[in-house]
Amino acid sequence: MREVLLVLHTGRPANRKTAVRVMGELAALGLRTRVLADEWAEIGADPDLPAHLAPLQVAAGPDCAAGAEAVLVLGGDGTLLRAADLARPSGVPLLGVNLGHVGFLAEAEEDTLDEALDKLAAGAYEVEERTTLQAVVRSNGHVLGRTWALNEAVVEKTTRGRILEVVLEVDGRPVSSFGCDGVLCSTPTGSTAYAFSAGGPLIWPQVQAMLVVPSNAHALFARPMVIAPDSAVAIEVSAEGPSAVLDCDGRRTIAVPPGARVELTRAAEPVRMVRLAAQPFADRLVRKFDLPVRGWRGAQQRRSSNT
Repeated sequence: MREVLLVLHTGRPANRKTAVRVMGELAALGLRTRVLADEWAEIGADPDLPAHLAPLQVAAGPDCAAGAEAVLVLGGDGTLLRAADLARPSGVPLLGVNLGHVGFLAEAEEDTLDEALDKLAAGAYEVEERTTLQAVVRSNGHVLGRTWALNEAVVEKTTRGRILEVVLEVDGRPVSSFGCDGVLCSTPTGSTAYAFSAGGPLIWPQVQAMLVVPSNAHALFARPMVIAPDSAVAIEVSAEGPSAVLDCDGRRTIAVPPGARVELTRAAEPVRMVRLAAQPFADRLVRKFDLPVRGWRGAQQRRSSNT
């Protein structure tokens, strides 16, 4: 039996109704739905399906997506980042349907949900791998913690009234030292998120690179840097200054005491994303950010040159 793991933003009644409808539509297409047990308790309705197609409750954990065809995410980018925690260990691809606001990571919108389900059932999709980051916190030769990020890993201050003093290192060589609110290391996927808000450039997802963006730095040379994907970035926190925290995707945190360092590299395990259509990234930018493109005559110029 083909199965799909459903991950849902349960905080909105409309989302819970959509989830029940999706379970029924997937069953009609021959797919059984797995549902996280805690989310099933909040849905509060049963799609009333035959026993062999009834939703299967599973506990959230690293194995809950194993063997599933996809992880179907109903919600916004925060829900998709949560689902990535569940999908990444098994390499199961994510299909995001935006029920939130911007939903930049989502592949489909609510008004194209039925079409997305049809394509999923028919196998009419491609899978795209997105780079992730591996983060390690060390102090005095000891590992204090390890974690990972799809969007960004951020080393930021924990004390509002004090500046975080850091030394930025790339490939084992110091690049600059400065006071700041924090330093972000982003993947191309995360370049449209926190890094963009902090003044970093947008990077097309197909580009193999890492992005380093100082946040509110007190320095002349503290500009965003795009570096090689196989480079190693380290952020050392001054032993005389305040402590910091490593925050990955706004979901996983590790304390960074004074004198510790955070080491960031490309992780071996990507996050896999379902792509339903070959949509140019430029079109996604225009649609999600509502960019003004009136007056564009590129299509007309191409037609003229081909005649």
